[in-house]
Amino acid sequence: MCDACVINAVKDRMLSRRAFFGTAAGAGAATALSPLGASPAMAHGHNTVEDLTHSYDADFPTYFGAPGISTEQNFNFADHGFNLLTLTVNEHTGTHVDAPLHFSADGASVDEIPVGDLVAPLCVVDIAARAAEDADTRLTPDDLKAWISANGDIPDGACVALYSGWGAKTGSDAFRGFDGEAQHYPGFHVEAAQMLIEETGARSIASDTLSLDHGPSADFATHYAWLPTGRFGIECMANLDKVPAVGATVVIGAPKHRGGTGGPARIFALI
Repeated sequence: MCDACVINAVKDRMLSRRAFFGTAAGAGAATALSPLGASPAMAHGHNTVEDLTHSYDADFPTYFGAPGISTEQNFNFADHGFNLLTLTVNEHTGTHVDAPLHFSADGASVDEIPVGDLVAPLCVVDIAARAAEDADTRLTPDDLKAWISANGDIPDGACVALYSGWGAKTGSDAFRGFDGEAQHYPGFHVEAAQMLIEETGARSIASDTLSLDHGPSADFATHYAWLPTGRFGIECMANLDKVPAVGATVVIGAPKHRGGTGGPARIFALI
């Protein structure tokens, strides 16, 4: 068969398929279509989406103080007709995931986190008022008990997030709170992590600060308690003040590079 004949045959087949699906869609429109403009997720009880991710560049605060990302523009639109950058990124920069491998010898790497754990009920524990008075405060078992008393049990698979108000400080030195000897910001008390492990089915914890542990920690007790169990963490969350204490679903766009100890993630909540 000649090339032109093949091309025309493909066109005819595509036109036939379009006609078929157009007819089928029209016949089933009354029952098959979601509300106009609604995505499938929105059609199942969520009304809004809230971004929980900071935009970041070389100025974004990091745990060690050095820039966590650099960029090189290899191609630009004016000269090449397209833009392309090469990124050099510290895995633990910006809003990012801590994989179990980050604090264990042989834990799961970031690409091995079960995808089912990356969509989770979001539980937000607010300690912002206390953090405003004490930068070194920690989320404790008592905070978890108070949250449960007010909101019900922590759901299986949940992401339990610490809201301290620290997300508003990313543009200043107060986010790291480094005084020359130690950093100062809130985190999880190790006993709270242990309570979540022993008494709930939570699969991840998150903080709007630089670390799951509070700033002055020298032993990373929470990291060592939580991550080696196969659970993961999220640090530098944004906009936790814009989501409810209970009822939202968090979607964690974790990176999937083989053997990674974590990495920047696009995270958002369906509310």
